[in-house]
Amino acid sequence: MIAAQLRNIAPAAGKCTARRVLIPGQSNQCLRLASRHLASRDVRTEASKAKFFVGGNWKCNGSHASVEKLVNELNDGGVPSDIDVVVAPPFIFLDWVRSNIKSEYQVAAQNCWVKSDGAFTGEISAEMLMDTHVPWVITGHSERRSLCGESNKFVGEKTGHALDVGLKVIACVGETLDQRNSGSLWYTLDSQMQALFPNVQDWSRVVVAYEPVWAIGTGQVATPEQAQEVHAYLRTVLANKLGPSAAENVRIIYGGSVNDGNCNELATQPDIDGFLVGGASLKAPSFLNICNSVSSRRAMASW
Repeated sequence: MIAAQLRNIAPAAGKCTARRVLIPGQSNQCLRLASRHLASRDVRTEASKAKFFVGGNWKCNGSHASVEKLVNELNDGGVPSDIDVVVAPPFIFLDWVRSNIKSEYQVAAQNCWVKSDGAFTGEISAEMLMDTHVPWVITGHSERRSLCGESNKFVGEKTGHALDVGLKVIACVGETLDQRNSGSLWYTLDSQMQALFPNVQDWSRVVVAYEPVWAIGTGQVATPEQAQEVHAYLRTVLANKLGPSAAENVRIIYGGSVNDGNCNELATQPDIDGFLVGGASLKAPSFLNICNSVSSRRAMASW
């Protein structure tokens, strides 16, 4: 089990240190969570300039009846007009959802192949998605990386091909608990980001989703401070490559056990531009509440 309580220890500037994590009921155990002081961004008080974005990844879930019910409930609800909302149903339901969901919602595929059409049994190409008017695709999700062996290089090339065809991309990055505890958090994230840079020319069509693997589907969520620290680091990586102005407009969203109970606090963090939601996206009331957490971001921005 990963910890629920942190004892914050301010790290020295420019050095990697550790945080002791206390596990309730197991006081003799702790996990070491790598941390780095990001002086240029720790004092940040203004929200990024990026448009708020909420994605719902339905993963391998649903029947036609349950998908129809979910779409009807989403259609009956309301989402703010000044945010982007994208849902990613399984492939078999993708065209039906696109045709029946209201225009306030866009649709995404959960994956695509790295190349054009060809002898790739079981795969779906980016060209096919474009032909069926699907505007978004998710690449690099940790479940694809771990279960299907997708490397950073493969994810980068897939992302580039999808963009070249005309799709917009939700590109996922994130570390396992072992990578975080071993001190390789920043190396892992940097390696994943560096694989994207040669393949992305237009970052306005890319949303970066930070999903700590240890928080996906576990019920454990990164604290707002943990999530902000990583988002600030990712924006710094982008700024070093693209320049500060361009980096301010790249959307960096958080995923990992996001629900309508924790979304508002997370949304107040200056470098969190929205969410990629898993299980809670299958429950229309919860997902709509998460979409409306943009109000917390607006309140923070007005301080």
